[in-house]
Amino acid sequence: MTAASLASSLTLPLISAILGGAIAILFLAGYLRRKRAAIAHIPPSATAAAPEQPKRVRPSNQQKKGNLRQHHHAADKDAVKKHHHLDVNTLRGHTDSVTALHFSSDGHGAVRIFRIDDTSSKSFKILRINLPAGAHPTAVAFSEGSSSVVVAAQALLGSSLYMYADVSAPPTAANKQQGKISPPEIKWSHSKIHGKESVLNFAAAHATYGSGDGSTIIISCSEATDIKIWHGKSGKELGTVDTNQLKNNMADISPNGRFIAAAAFTADVKVWEIVYSKDSSVKEVNKVMQLKGHKSAVTSLCFAPNSEQIITASKDGTIRVWNINGSVCQYDHMSISPDAKVLAVTSGSTLQWLCVETGAVLDTAEKAHEDDITGIAWAPQTIPNGGVPVFVLATSGVDKKVKFWLAPELASVMTLICVSAASNA
Repeated sequence: MTAASLASSLTLPLISAILGGAIAILFLAGYLRRKRAAIAHIPPSATAAAPEQPKRVRPSNQQKKGNLRQHHHAADKDAVKKHHHLDVNTLRGHTDSVTALHFSSDGHGAVRIFRIDDTSSKSFKILRINLPAGAHPTAVAFSEGSSSVVVAAQALLGSSLYMYADVSAPPTAANKQQGKISPPEIKWSHSKIHGKESVLNFAAAHATYGSGDGSTIIISCSEATDIKIWHGKSGKELGTVDTNQLKNNMADISPNGRFIAAAAFTADVKVWEIVYSKDSSVKEVNKVMQLKGHKSAVTSLCFAPNSEQIITASKDGTIRVWNINGSVCQYDHMSISPDAKVLAVTSGSTLQWLCVETGAVLDTAEKAHEDDITGIAWAPQTIPNGGVPVFVLATSGVDKKVKFWLAPELASVMTLICVSAASNA
């Protein structure tokens, strides 16, 4: 091989090596420029070293003793995390999502179970209830005051109920030293209470209405259409109602144990009455009313403490307050005013004026006639009353009388029946 041919064979690899090195140098130079620019934009406060914190020395009388320690559920460090001035405290200890909670009637317990003696406390005594293997809790309610807890749990084959007794029993000497509450025992249990369907929610009340003996009544609402009634102490199934509304959203029982109301797929709310026998047992459960007025599905509801009102919330953006008064009023006659603002209705000898727009009761005449009212009618036009034109209602009765009534002032409405979240409501 001649010198010329050798030089020509080495030229191409040499040129390739030189070009590769140049490209590598360019990439490296660009990287270094970006790095210097990033460092130049870091503020001095971010690069300054934090002042060294003094080490905390544990006093000799606070040495760690074994594994015993008090659980701090609202430590001082949580104070800076509060986002609202009404945020009082936080209960910690669960290792997964909290699916249900319920206060005992005396206000001294909520399940995991935490004993709450002071909401501002930094530590709470905890009772951990370990459910059977494979069971996941979905709802909880106190039974018989705060002495027992009923837990609904979902498993592969369906929902089960477990009643744990003596959850508020005094701790044993050993548990007292460890700051623990005595473990409860299962008094009764039921499996597949709603077939394979899950329990959406629990509600509990004391049967104080009628001949009720004050015992705890619990209802379980399934995600299907059935609602079951249970005796809190014995676990006996007392009855079942079917909403017939494709699927339930939730259910509640009135505080006196008389009514059950269900929020379901439709816009109507169905209400049932529990009838108790003289021996305080449940005789029957009857549907007594259906609340109509929402324009979309009702998602949530609850009873007022006096058991006479139901508050409902709907997807239509409204919240409604229904005055059920413990009984169903069946109207005999009705007539609307010429200006379509006032509805006059009668029941027996009682006359009422209602606001057409809101349904509010404007006024009531309990004994409008000495006997039943037989008819009502509005004058088609205003009639002077002391020189002032007014709408006049006429009523007739079995007492052989015809009476005239002035229309009540709409401004006199003092009770808010419907509160809308929509701006155009």
